[in-house]
Amino acid sequence: MEQSIQKKLPVGENSWVTVDVYGDPDAPGLVVVPGAMSDAHAWRHVARAVDAWPSVAVVNRRGRAPSGPLTDRYSMRSEVEDLGVVLDELGSVKTLFGWSYGALIALLATNDRPMRQVIAYEPVMRPFGGHALPDLKAAAEKADWGRCVEIVNRQIVGLSAAHVEALRADHDGWATLCRLSEPLYAETAVINTAPVPDALARQADRVDLVIGQHNRGAAPYGTSFEDVQQRIAHARVHELANQGHLGHIHAPAELGRLLNDLAAG
Repeated sequence: MEQSIQKKLPVGENSWVTVDVYGDPDAPGLVVVPGAMSDAHAWRHVARAVDAWPSVAVVNRRGRAPSGPLTDRYSMRSEVEDLGVVLDELGSVKTLFGWSYGALIALLATNDRPMRQVIAYEPVMRPFGGHALPDLKAAAEKADWGRCVEIVNRQIVGLSAAHVEALRADHDGWATLCRLSEPLYAETAVINTAPVPDALARQADRVDLVIGQHNRGAAPYGTSFEDVQQRIAHARVHELANQGHLGHIHAPAELGRLLNDLAAG
């Protein structure tokens, strides 16, 4: 399906979020919550590959244009409340899909809000990335966004220096990564300081956890996935074949098909 409308919604703390809607804007469908180092635009190919719902609404979380700033009072509660504003605006949403940090936000939101289904692709939780916080803080204070990209890829994800140099060689892609890294320190700090309840998605009737095949049992995403899984007794686990954390980039059609398969009947 194709994008039909973009909504701009005011949220707390003098900020706002935008929502890219694909399909019928008057028919509640799937709501997508991207994580760190991502925005709504990066999920366009997945949204277009989904047809099990009449619409797909992709949240552009605060901190990435054209949404508003994080603000000085930014917290995990800010994210959960922002998502609540989106859900209230869209009305009668039955399914949430979150990726990475966005998956944690979706799981936390459904501790307080009933939801028929939550699909979470490799959710992260503390101590994810906590060891890199001092270096991320120093880079953010200097607005050295290229350094932030290096830190997340080398220190958190564990990629090689050669991989980072290959990313840097793609000038447009590197510029996008630098832009998306601007809220990275604040978001990583929140992940590592906000309390996480013993149970997640308590008011979700069904929870589907998705992990890329390459990350099974491997740090950092696979081990964080296992930490989250322990907090959701009724979760079903699914594997995205031949993929890692970036399934929406490397295999959007395959991820779209998996979401279609997981649509609750």
